[in-house]
Amino acid sequence: MDDDRYLRLLEEIRDLQRQQLENQAAAIRTQQEAVARARRLVPVIGVIIGIILFIVLVLLRFVVRRYG
Repeated sequence: MDDDRYLRLLEEIRDLQRQQLENQAAAIRTQQEAVARARRLVPVIGVIIGIILFIVLVLLRFVVRRYG
């Protein structure tokens, strides 16, 4: 009787370890997808910031020439 109990306990531990490995693999995939999205997004944000900075500098130059 004790052998059956120990066997069930060991099987449950094995199943939980397998589940944990699957969860870790899923978490790693999610992190890799997030990094890939960030790598695509950073250049776009850089271009947008560059455009905004250019517009601000042009407007600042206009204001300085007009009212300076």
